[in-house]
Amino acid sequence: MYIFEFKITSGGTVDEALAQIEEKSYAKPFEANPDEKREIVKVGVVFDTAARNVKEWKVAE
Repeated sequence: MYIFEFKITSGGTVDEALAQIEEKSYAKPFEANPDEKREIVKVGVVFDTAARNVKEWKVAE
């Protein structure tokens, strides 16, 4: 299971994106059933609006 949080350069960093995933408990519904052994991967992505491209990304499992 992949959970993404996207930010733009003027609005945040990858660490802020990953922190938001944790603070808002986005993964919680997928962790609820221990019988389903789902791997959960959290991905923070920052877009550069000037370059119109991905500036930075970071993965936390």
